[in-house]
Amino acid sequence: MNILITILLILAGIIVLLLIIGLFSKKDYAISREVVINRPVPAVFDFVKYLKNQEQYFKYVMMDPGMKKEYHGTDGAVGLKYHWDSQHKNVGKGSQEIKQVVPNERIDYEVVFLKPFEGVLHSSLHTDAAGPDSTKVTWKAASSMKYPMNIMLLFMNMEKMIGKDFDESLQNLKKVLEK
Repeated sequence: MNILITILLILAGIIVLLLIIGLFSKKDYAISREVVINRPVPAVFDFVKYLKNQEQYFKYVMMDPGMKKEYHGTDGAVGLKYHWDSQHKNVGKGSQEIKQVVPNERIDYEVVFLKPFEGVLHSSLHTDAAGPDSTKVTWKAASSMKYPMNIMLLFMNMEKMIGKDFDESLQNLKKVLEK
């Protein structure tokens, strides 16, 4: 009986310690990845501004080609809202809205996740000339986790986890546009 009480006290102590650490831990994270595509800026921008084109390069959209998708508004324009609902455990359910478009420079998005977890991610795609006929595409994303969920950031490297998916998606984009 004493051993059981000792184990429970140790577990309670670990939980309390993690909760205290969470009070002082970071809550925000950011990711940035880039690729150079051998196409001029206008050609690249005119492709990436359309959310429907993500079906050709974005890893998560490609994971479940049969997922439910709905588009409301004009694709490529501020206010377009894309909703998805997938049974695939890594895709889940959520929406993405175009918040700002700066032609040939940048597109800002707000991504709202509903399943498998709830959260909001602010994302942007930037297109910059890397030469006369090449474009550097930079994909940025930032979010935060509320206490006590931010404790997970102590054990998860979001830059590495999400970054590899961005890298894969950007390589897919490069292949599609350089055909």
